[in-house]
Amino acid sequence: MRPNRSVGIVGWGAYVPKYRITSKELARAWGKDWKKYAARILVEEKSVPGIDEDTFTIAYEAAKNAIRRARVDPSEIKAVFVGTESKPYAVKPTATMLAEALMIGGEERLTLGADFEFACKAGSEAMQAVIGLVGSRMIDYGLAVGADTAQGAPGDALEYTASAGGAAFVIGTEDKSVARIVGTCSYVTDTPDFWRRQLAKYPSHTSGFTGKPAYFTHIINASKKLMEEMGTSPKDYDYVVFHQPNGKFPLKVAKMLGFTEEQVKPGLITPFIGNTYSASSMIGLAAVLDIAKPGETILVTSFGSGAGSDSFHIEVSDRIEEVRNCVPRVIDFIKKKVYVDYAIYSRNRRMIIMPAGIGDY
Repeated sequence: MRPNRSVGIVGWGAYVPKYRITSKELARAWGKDWKKYAARILVEEKSVPGIDEDTFTIAYEAAKNAIRRARVDPSEIKAVFVGTESKPYAVKPTATMLAEALMIGGEERLTLGADFEFACKAGSEAMQAVIGLVGSRMIDYGLAVGADTAQGAPGDALEYTASAGGAAFVIGTEDKSVARIVGTCSYVTDTPDFWRRQLAKYPSHTSGFTGKPAYFTHIINASKKLMEEMGTSPKDYDYVVFHQPNGKFPLKVAKMLGFTEEQVKPGLITPFIGNTYSASSMIGLAAVLDIAKPGETILVTSFGSGAGSDSFHIEVSDRIEEVRNCVPRVIDFIKKKVYVDYAIYSRNRRMIIMPAGIGDY
């Protein structure tokens, strides 16, 4: 799929909470052998939201950074889409809170706003929607955000990776962009690998079934089809970013597709902050844009359980050098960290439900 009008990323931004818990500490809390599982998935530690942080605050910080890089007045942004699977309200959009807080659409609030859901590809889905609006000339600028305080049941395998973070992209016309989005491709099937029923606190998953029939099948099909449509091959890309449920899968699918570790590793952030779900591939893209040079080419493919993948062909422009260092980079968030133990982690994630009145001050 290609937009009728050339579009691109005008500004990008990320945010990762500073708190971390190590895989060893998670294993210790549950009496598990860390080397038997956690060490094999190549995740050293993960980010944990602060007690006053949620998906909205994370989205706000990432979007603020993206808008500063874009050098666009928020009143010019006419669409705000937030992809998440951990929004603060079951029935109330995060996008409207974000638009209000950032004065998007100006005082008259003339902007579209919506939350997107598709497991871990909700953020890339939001990007595609903005690309369509800008590419069809309905708007000139739109904001797409992926943010999560990812959910994982206590003691479950997901607890080693499910983390918190967000990334945001202001998308506009090619002449104002730092990176042109040349084309996208999506691939979806009804694959029940991961789900959470209404009112269920934590998601369920089918363990190994989330691999071959889900993650690998969808990423491979979306990536191959995009390269076919673009007339490219793995050697034509300087960087490749895949969804990162752990540190192992992106490296494995890259090898299956013919990419090298050198193409993958600049955007591989999961070993240091965990799987940020709807923001995983988006934070990886932000990390690549932090270092990419004019003329370089990027392939990004997300994955969302249920299941589907979005793939993007992106070409970096000269303007990127002008805005690269005006806000914190992904590596700055990775380096800024405070370690917590399981007790603080469970408190910050509100895993323990206290009776009314107890614990109130």
